[in-house]
Amino acid sequence: MPKHIQSLERAAAMLRLLAGGERRLGLSDIASALGLAKATAHGILRTLQHEGFVEQDAASGRYQLGAELLRLGTTYLDVHELRARALVWTDDLARSSGEAVYLGVLHQQGVLIVHHVFRPDDSRQVLEVGAMQPLHSTALGKVLAAYDPVAHSELVEAKREPFTARTATELDDVEVAIDRTRERGYATDVEETWEGVAAVSAPVFDRHRLAVGAVGITGAVERVCRDGELRAELVAAVRDCARSVSRDLGSGPF
Repeated sequence: MPKHIQSLERAAAMLRLLAGGERRLGLSDIASALGLAKATAHGILRTLQHEGFVEQDAASGRYQLGAELLRLGTTYLDVHELRARALVWTDDLARSSGEAVYLGVLHQQGVLIVHHVFRPDDSRQVLEVGAMQPLHSTALGKVLAAYDPVAHSELVEAKREPFTARTATELDDVEVAIDRTRERGYATDVEETWEGVAAVSAPVFDRHRLAVGAVGITGAVERVCRDGELRAELVAAVRDCARSVSRDLGSGPF
């Protein structure tokens, strides 16, 4: 029988400990819970922190799961499964809203479009599956940055180009939009990426309550907005679609 590597077993036990119970734990709490000397626990935590699997809060010194672990977790869900679960709901959203529907996931420092339902009219349209959209200005990107720590880190590091006069490029301004997205549960883009175009998007969660994608509609400002604001019924329809896809992926109610 091959021997188990003790240091890896301890590291795995730490990650499981941080994954349950309180959001953040101190060094003493971790060492006590696992029956380790503080020096031993600190050495393992420092290694996990270096690899991005654990983060340490600068103010309290407590530890929590890191963005790299979340990145690995989200790749467990096959993008094809996400697309398959979303097919019926995105078709319904396109019919009810009369607008094009997009499903996007994080890829490098942007949003990769993995599914696109055409606007249900006779206009000429181009399939955009495989296209990339920016994180800082699009509704899809803001949603991913608001609910996925890895996407947020990519947003901070990415070059934030101005596309229109409405594009926010300063990090503080973008963070305000991200915070507002978390508060409302959806993101908007009113001529921030393309002139004359507006969009609204909401997050899709998996069974672990991780944000694995974003779904939304995009259309002409005069159709999507009313009196300068996104039409409430369209926002509700997008959020209902996101909830439905999330439910099919095993997420609980939200």
